[in-house]
Amino acid sequence: MTDAVLDHSRQSMEQGSKSFAAAARLFPAAIRDDAWMLYSWCRHCDDEIDGQVLGHGAVGIDPVLAGEKLDELRLRTAAALAGEPQTDPVFTAFQRVAMRHGIPADEAMDLLHGFEMDVVGRRYDTLEDTLDYAYHVAGVVGVMMARIMGVEDAPTLRRAQDLGLAFQLTNIARDVVEDAKGGRVYLPGAWLDEAGVPRDQVDQPQHRAAVAKTAQRLVAAAEPFYASARWGLRDLNPRSAWAIATARGVYRSIGRHVSRAGVSAWDGRTSVDKAGKLILLGRGGLIALWCKTLDAWREPPPRPALWTHV
Repeated sequence: MTDAVLDHSRQSMEQGSKSFAAAARLFPAAIRDDAWMLYSWCRHCDDEIDGQVLGHGAVGIDPVLAGEKLDELRLRTAAALAGEPQTDPVFTAFQRVAMRHGIPADEAMDLLHGFEMDVVGRRYDTLEDTLDYAYHVAGVVGVMMARIMGVEDAPTLRRAQDLGLAFQLTNIARDVVEDAKGGRVYLPGAWLDEAGVPRDQVDQPQHRAAVAKTAQRLVAAAEPFYASARWGLRDLNPRSAWAIATARGVYRSIGRHVSRAGVSAWDGRTSVDKAGKLILLGRGGLIALWCKTLDAWREPPPRPALWTHV
């Protein structure tokens, strides 16, 4: 029997995030389906606030309207968490996942708080400010994804948070010019000040070299979080470890390409082609195997003194 809610969720991921969709196919079927459904809700909430479709074509909407949409998202999310019947496939999907895995309400609301930061036009003056935003729009998604994979212990949830933070720092570096054209600047303002880039001119060609150096600095800041996240792989089932290791490789590769490309990084949208994904798929399998075998006998190193929320 066709599951319309699941089909809708799968299409949402395949059209909205090709990078993660490829890795998600590696999950065991039940985890894969729940990952699709969680993603569908996350994607929908983001699209509602940005006036876009499946992560593409953001046009921005009036802040008052955005605030009203955010209030509605909070009400509908709370209703889904409370077990109230849902008719929208997005919230039906979220309800299934939240009920099945006991996703705490504060984690779901943390994501919506991240979108509130966009609605109110929060300024990000320091790296810590940027990381706070990154947690709310991506780090907490990593935590919820880990819960879908059966993770309950705080240390592993923290490693999942770290991967979400690394992903978002990479996204910010990749999309910095496009975001700036839309009036949003997530690069730490203090870094831009040091580079001599006015915060309202990040997208201007005359500042491209300085912006490139600042983006490279952000890519470098993501590296300790990628390294920390690797130690969470050993606590996942083998196929989940493979999927996450592959996603980690794809996003890390995107960040490294942005860093190497310098001023050319924003001539087009940076992505990993099919051949590159196949290579990273194989590498992810090897990393997962290493983590599940050799690393399983080692005491994991203490998590570095990195920014954290969970």
